[in-house]
Amino acid sequence: MKIFYAIQATGNGHISRATQLYPYLQKFGEVDFFLSGNNASLNVDLPIKFKSEGCSLHYSKCGGLNYWDIAKNIQPLTMYKDAKSLPLKNYDVVINDFDSITSLACKMQKAQSVQFGHQASFVSENTPRPEKRSIMGEMILKHYASSPKHIGLHFEKYDSFIHSPIIKDEIVQAEPKDLKHITVYLPSFQKDCLEKAFNKLSDVEFHWFLNDIQSEQTVGNITYFPVNQKLFNESLIHCHGIITGGGFETPAEALFLEKKILSIPIRNHYEQECNAAALKKMGVPVVYEVGDNFDEIIENWLNSIVIYPKIQANNIPETLQFLFDTYNK
Repeated sequence: MKIFYAIQATGNGHISRATQLYPYLQKFGEVDFFLSGNNASLNVDLPIKFKSEGCSLHYSKCGGLNYWDIAKNIQPLTMYKDAKSLPLKNYDVVINDFDSITSLACKMQKAQSVQFGHQASFVSENTPRPEKRSIMGEMILKHYASSPKHIGLHFEKYDSFIHSPIIKDEIVQAEPKDLKHITVYLPSFQKDCLEKAFNKLSDVEFHWFLNDIQSEQTVGNITYFPVNQKLFNESLIHCHGIITGGGFETPAEALFLEKKILSIPIRNHYEQECNAAALKKMGVPVVYEVGDNFDEIIENWLNSIVIYPKIQANNIPETLQFLFDTYNK
C-alpha cells in the first residue's frame, strides 16, 4: 500500500504527531510525506517527498496573530500549482492533517482522502466551543482542509469518530517526577513580553523554550532553551507545571503526565479558543490577556490545588486500523 500523508507545518504539533505515527504507518505500507507551511521550528526526521510554502500563521509580538504577515505570505497561484502537481492518483490512501493544498488537490484530481487529526474533531457540534462562536473561525475549521471522511483527536471522546490524543512514546514510557521547575512554551510571545513577570517570581525556576534561542543559558531564575524535542520532553516530564498556549498536543501530554497547566490561547485564534473552552471544562485555568499582574496570576495558579482528569493515550495501531477501514468503506 502507498500512503500519502500531508502535514500542516504551522507550529510543531502536526510534525510531532506525524513523527510518532510514522513507524506504525510503515506497518501498513510505504509512506511519503508532504510538508505544507514554513514556520515550524522542529527538525523534521521524516521522508519528506513533497514540500510547499503553503499557508502559515505568523504571530505578533505578545500573544496574538499578525494578520498582515499571514496575508502577505499567501501565494494563491503557487498553492494552486502545488495542488495540481501532487500525484495523488499514485497513492492508495491520502491522509490529510489539516492542509488546504492537499484538500484542493483531492478536489481537482477527484481523489479520495481522510482528514485525520485534531482539527477534524471540529466537524462535530459536540466538540467544545467558546461562548461566543466565530463565523469565520467555524468556516476555517470546517472548510480549510475539508474531506469526505474524518477521524478526529481530542482530549475527550466528544463524538463517535473522535479518538484520544497521540502521545509520544517518550511521554508514555516516562516516569514523571516533580523537580519543581515550571516549563514555558509560548511561541506567540517574544521574550520581553513575559520576562519581567518571571523575574519577579525569583524563587520559581522557569524552563523557557524560545524559537530564537540557539543554546541553553541560565540568567537568574530563568533557563532559556532552544525549541528541541528531546530537551522539551525532559523538562515537561520533570516539571511541576507548564505555562503554554491553547494548542492541543502540549496540553494533552501535560494532562497525561498529570502536570499543572496554565493555558494562554493565542488572541483571535479560534481553534485555540475552542481548545481553551475544552480545557476550562476540565478545570484548567485559562488566561486570555497577559498584563502587568501576570506574576500574580502565576503565583495564584501555583498556590492553587487542582485535580484534572487524567486522559488516556491513543491506541495507535487500533486507531490506524480504524482509519484504513474507514477509508475503504
